[in-house]
Amino acid sequence: MFRIIRTSTPPKASVFSSTSTVFAKSKSTMAPSKRKASAPPKTSRINGDPSVDKKRKTNPDSPPTNPNLSSDPLRTPHPFHKESETHGIVLRKYYPPEMSTARCQAYNDNKLPRPIETLYAALSETVSLRSSLPVRQAVVHWFKMDLRLHDNRALWLASQKAKEAGVPLICLYVLSPEDLEAHLRAPIRVDFMLRTLEILKKDLAALNIPLWIETVPKRKEVPQRIKQLMHEWGASHLFCNMEYEVDELRREAKLVRLLASASGDDDTPKMAAEVLHDTCIVAPGALKSSSGRQYSVYAPWFRSWLRYVEENPDCLEISPPPLPNPPSTVRQGGKLAHLFGCPIPPAPEGKQLRDDDEKVRFRALWPAGEHEALKRLNKFWGTSKLSVHFAAGTLSARTAVRAARERNRTKRLNGGDEGIQRWVGEVAWREFYRHVVVNWPYVCMNKPHHPPLSSIPWSYSPSHLSLWTLGLTGYPLIDASMRCLLTTGYLHNRLRMVVASFLSKDLLLDWRLGEQYFMLHLIDGDFASNNGGWGWAASVGADAQPWFRVFNPVRQRGKGREGGVIHDPWGRGDEKVRRKLEERGYPRMMVDHAEARRRAIEEYRRGLARDV
Repeated sequence: MFRIIRTSTPPKASVFSSTSTVFAKSKSTMAPSKRKASAPPKTSRINGDPSVDKKRKTNPDSPPTNPNLSSDPLRTPHPFHKESETHGIVLRKYYPPEMSTARCQAYNDNKLPRPIETLYAALSETVSLRSSLPVRQAVVHWFKMDLRLHDNRALWLASQKAKEAGVPLICLYVLSPEDLEAHLRAPIRVDFMLRTLEILKKDLAALNIPLWIETVPKRKEVPQRIKQLMHEWGASHLFCNMEYEVDELRREAKLVRLLASASGDDDTPKMAAEVLHDTCIVAPGALKSSSGRQYSVYAPWFRSWLRYVEENPDCLEISPPPLPNPPSTVRQGGKLAHLFGCPIPPAPEGKQLRDDDEKVRFRALWPAGEHEALKRLNKFWGTSKLSVHFAAGTLSARTAVRAARERNRTKRLNGGDEGIQRWVGEVAWREFYRHVVVNWPYVCMNKPHHPPLSSIPWSYSPSHLSLWTLGLTGYPLIDASMRCLLTTGYLHNRLRMVVASFLSKDLLLDWRLGEQYFMLHLIDGDFASNNGGWGWAASVGADAQPWFRVFNPVRQRGKGREGGVIHDPWGRGDEKVRRKLEERGYPRMMVDHAEARRRAIEEYRRGLARDV
């Protein structure tokens, strides 16, 4: 797809954790994509109000404009909350106004419980029930972003529980259209998920295990619907793997308590929910600095991570696939036999691919399912593009790291082949960002890891944003990258960093607009990795690049005159080159990089001086 260009001092690898190595090579192009960027409504999470080019007003003394908000100072929104709402950054259909810096600090000072602590509290409250409740007629595993049979801890434990009790295992997947909207799931990713469910359903059926797929229109009703289904199936125990974003942690805490409470209306008995760590090799919270705090810098975190894995070899223990259900438990006219006929639903409204051309192209580029993930893992060396499988849960991080270790000359993760070490480090970046999400949950709530940087006077120019999304900035590397994203649903990590820096620093557009645009178009759109990558590029995240460092979109190129002309045709091309560009309608550079860099540094300096 693209030739990867390097500076003499490359940045830290894989901040977006696209899990592609730095060895990819291919050609850059200025040809426009056949696919167009999603056309947003007039006021949207992408373009805001297209009638004017706006810039955030920076008056830290301006009071909140919503008279109905609570008098609790920690519930007073950020002074700029109206901008984030107007431009669709905070989706008020689902979420409260943008929080203040003081509320962020309350999380840091342990004055507000983190969502994972709420879930742990719910599990602690129900530990006696979960340990003593007898198994009834079935055990349920709830699939989320863990769409695989191999090395799925909750699925394996559910299978063991069912086997020991001599009852069937039932698998469940809940499709929530509102969650897809609230979490900005890209249509290409939804399509990949649905194709993966089709494969998963067949693999489970071969084990005589049904997969029931339920669409629940209202996201708040998901816990109650799960409880109803378990009651209908006579199930007593639910197993699922933990997801670390705020919404998911709070939902699971609610579900744990809901299942543990009996319902007198329909004689629903108490049930038990087991929510397990699975996505991360090392569970969030397990690694602490010498001061007892969570790491916010990757390098010491990674050293601690390596030590922990070496000292706890069970971290890389692989769970086998589930055991098959005995045919007599569900087939042969049993009351659960109808579960095998559950169809795969179509993509919800607003999450469908545009046309058959997209379906053919994306499905050829991105074969779905666990088998494809394992095949790609076993044969790759170079650019793996396994990030789509990590995001969908068709491949576990444990399996990937174990495979890398087995190919190495040593069993130590920090020794042997340098390429293997670097690839393990890329997988670890994904995990680092999950640890960040858990400890600093406000990054899930449209806030930067360093909250005072909320005060940078971002621009919301729809014209600038449109040129960036369509690949019409006049900078060939930026434009080729953005067109690649639209055409393939994917972008190499290095290019993600370059285009993110251009949006947030050369254009001074609110980095959250770019973060959302990526989520709406990436097949591997993963919140923690995407948020961490944008925070790094915009210098507002955990272990971000220094705020005074601004990528030069021309110098991110190869050596030699030819490379210079390709990446700076207006500046280095001769009259013939410029005439061809004009004939083809390729635009001139929309901003002067040197001037944009000076402006960005000044605005960051001012933003750091404020604290609102």
